[in-house]
Amino acid sequence: MDAERTGSSLDERIDDDDEVAVAAVTIAELMVGVLLADDAHRPGRQQFLDEVKVVIPIISYDAMVAASHAELLVAVRRKGRPRGAHDLIIAATANATQREVVSADTSAYEDLPGVTLRSHRP
Repeated sequence: MDAERTGSSLDERIDDDDEVAVAAVTIAELMVGVLLADDAHRPGRQQFLDEVKVVIPIISYDAMVAASHAELLVAVRRKGRPRGAHDLIIAATANATQREVVSADTSAYEDLPGVTLRSHRP
């Protein structure tokens, strides 16, 4: 999550009327960041991960997400423009739950069928 990378709090990134959730794979990505961090950065990353897990609902990879994921895999293969495995799961999770993907990395999500993308960068 970009909030962790920039050192901003979740409150700074989330508006009161936002209906926020994260894909389960996002939790895995954050956990990897904790596990790979050096001793100086690990406590801050762990604190951020703990905050995310308490504050933001986590959406599981279920049958609906799997169906959306399959459709996105087919679409990117047909276009000849592969995407990162986790990015496609995040997009599929958003698509299956009728949410937007909010990311600074718009290139990972642009032109995916049925996926609405919003960049949080000004």
